[in-house]
Amino acid sequence: METIQVGEGAAARSIAVESRAGTGPGIVWFGGFRSDMRATKAEALDAWAAGTGRAMLRFDYSGHGESGGDFLDGTISRWLEEALAVLARHGGERPVLVGSSMGGWIALLAALALAPDPRRRAGGLVLVAPAADFTERLMWDRFTPEIRDAIETQGLTLRPSLYADEPYPITRGLIEDGRRHLLLDAPVEPGCPVHVIQGLRDPDVPWEHAMRLVERLPGEDVQVTLIGDGDHRLSRPQDIDRLVKAVGEAVGRAAG
Repeated sequence: METIQVGEGAAARSIAVESRAGTGPGIVWFGGFRSDMRATKAEALDAWAAGTGRAMLRFDYSGHGESGGDFLDGTISRWLEEALAVLARHGGERPVLVGSSMGGWIALLAALALAPDPRRRAGGLVLVAPAADFTERLMWDRFTPEIRDAIETQGLTLRPSLYADEPYPITRGLIEDGRRHLLLDAPVEPGCPVHVIQGLRDPDVPWEHAMRLVERLPGEDVQVTLIGDGDHRLSRPQDIDRLVKAVGEAVGRAAG
């Protein structure tokens, strides 16, 4: 475990990073909104990496888990900056980026940022219930006029969650900044193969939303696994098995 500093002045924050030495290409975990690197899927993937001698990298965004910073300051730009800083320091060559929910969006954005550099380009993407553009398509577009008004006039709204006892704060900064990173209205060229794993009973990221992303990706390099009874978390033993298999295949392909 170590911390790296990202940003300067008032925007400086400490980002907690845990790296496991091993053979490459390495695996990099991108967690979801209000999740952290100790979540079930991340722990299971790290255990698999340890058992197979694979390099693995995990980190927490600012305002999450063991990192510093205030969650209320969080934006997609801020969390992407942190992810790119971690990759620059520890990512190695041809890393396989594994993103869950919001982490899928940030992993995609990171892959797009790295794509022009052949030495740092991602070797593969494994995306679990990828929530690309979620601030706009899965939040703003679905909010009532009253919720939109609260965000615009008060700066935030509190939304109940199935995954926590306390409601999640959704800030105006998060919504407005998300519009700088929208992907789903144009082709998405991450420069590497992509495997999407999606549950058909996901109440947070509907399968139709994930398929909209698939339609924007280069078809020859995309694989989709749909799980008929799968929810958003996809953390059951059988779901973990599918994730590990997909990551193993992505690592093997990147190595080749």
